[in-house]
Amino acid sequence: MSDTANKPVTGQRSTKQRAAIADVLSDTDDFLSAQQLHDKLRERGESIGLTTVYRNLQALTAARQIDAIWDGSGETRYRHCSTGHHHHLVCRECGTTVEIKADKVERWADSVASENGFADISHTVEIFGTCRDCTPASTNR
Repeated sequence: MSDTANKPVTGQRSTKQRAAIADVLSDTDDFLSAQQLHDKLRERGESIGLTTVYRNLQALTAARQIDAIWDGSGETRYRHCSTGHHHHLVCRECGTTVEIKADKVERWADSVASENGFADISHTVEIFGTCRDCTPASTNR
């Protein structure tokens, strides 16, 4: 069972369904849509409704126990990621995702916030492009 499955979501009790969702997410490196996650749960023999999957994904995301990204089509995808603040490079073609640190982005966000009188800021950065494997050889430089 994953660490995420063992952590209670603040203000909510831990459930068998949440543990099953966390286990599926910890078993893959890919970001999954709620529907894809629901399909994988069903394949494992879990009896869980799609609405329950969405509700638990929202709770896990709000508790920062999983990451959520919005793909190029506007769909939200979820993944168990490393701890600590990070960003993602996401391939538009195959969905390959790479976690990245972006110190310049952090400094820029702090600077812009300070210049405009903002404090206690947060931000999300996902950079979409085409990965090396999906880029035609003639343009892969």
